[in-house]
Amino acid sequence: MKIARVETLQADAGWRMFSFLKVSTDDGIVGWSEFNESFGSTGLSDVIRGLSPVLIGKDPRRYEQVTQHLHVLTRQSRGGINQQAIAAIENALLDITGKAYGVPVYALFGGPIRERIPVYWSHFATYRVRSAAMMGVPELRTYDDVARHAQEVKQRGFRALKTNILPVVDGKLVSFTPGFGRTPGWPELNWDNRLTRGVTEQLMAIREAVGPDMGIHLDINFHFKTEGFKRIADAVAPANLTWLEIDTHDAPALAEIKRAAHCPIASCETLHGRREFKPFFDNYATDVAIIDVIWNGLNESLKIAAMADVYEVNCAPHNFYGHLCSAISATFSAVAPNFRVMEIDMDSAPWRDEFYETLPVIDNGEFVLPKGPGWGIDVNEKAVRARPPKT
Repeated sequence: MKIARVETLQADAGWRMFSFLKVSTDDGIVGWSEFNESFGSTGLSDVIRGLSPVLIGKDPRRYEQVTQHLHVLTRQSRGGINQQAIAAIENALLDITGKAYGVPVYALFGGPIRERIPVYWSHFATYRVRSAAMMGVPELRTYDDVARHAQEVKQRGFRALKTNILPVVDGKLVSFTPGFGRTPGWPELNWDNRLTRGVTEQLMAIREAVGPDMGIHLDINFHFKTEGFKRIADAVAPANLTWLEIDTHDAPALAEIKRAAHCPIASCETLHGRREFKPFFDNYATDVAIIDVIWNGLNESLKIAAMADVYEVNCAPHNFYGHLCSAISATFSAVAPNFRVMEIDMDSAPWRDEFYETLPVIDNGEFVLPKGPGWGIDVNEKAVRARPPKT
């Protein structure tokens, strides 16, 4: 069996783009992976295409040999988009390998430890504040609206949700994303008392709606510097969070925040490879290590999880993508012993399901592990090609 063709495909997914990698073998097996170019990774498809000549003629079942060769070839510019390209290739080769042997990918890694994966509803309220019309759902305008939606999420069987900061401006909820340059406040990334009061009010509205047992997470991304992260950590204390999620590339600073915080800290979702995770483990900077399996590849992600286990740290996949990404992240969640909980986006463009031949099953707040060979979820290539991305 040899790799014969490598192709990337993109599709309009509403406020973002979904990207897919299709790797075909000379005996007709097709391996799929899903990757993301809408999260600061512009040009990722071009990088994959640039690396693809190296793959032609290789045995896809020797995925470790292939990916290690790619790491050698990109050593002078390791990490970043090169790592994401290698991860997309690795994940597609794993799909081929599972299909070639007639087994799910998790069978290649010792079989599943768990077959039902606890998930939390990610971007709770966030998308419904900024993209409700596109999704065809009611817009959330007030914290009372947010509280009612939280009750709906609980009634659907979810035992946890994650939200983002949603300030009230001129009597209406708005997005808060200065760390990504989408709303005012960059590059300074300062905090103020009105903002922190709003964070407390938002979280307490959710807590009062769902009761004391449901998990609540708050993701504040790169939206502050160390000073602001500390102030937000103080503001969330009354809500009894499952975790406060922070993005920073300064491991000692995050450790300082963690020591003073009144709730667990989760971080690391934007890191690439074991070398970038190591300082965060060495500094005991995070309670939960978030690993992007789509950026790192399943094999590398499990190596990172094994490192985390040495430091008594559990891991959670960063998964706010499409259904194939969810299947890949669920495979990680099924295999990693030190698993915490899996992220999943329930809200998306209303046509998202069209892109997949098989849809995931979520039952009582748990992702049911697919049984089919490979990832257990294939891409509907015709539907993807029918929705080219918007310029």
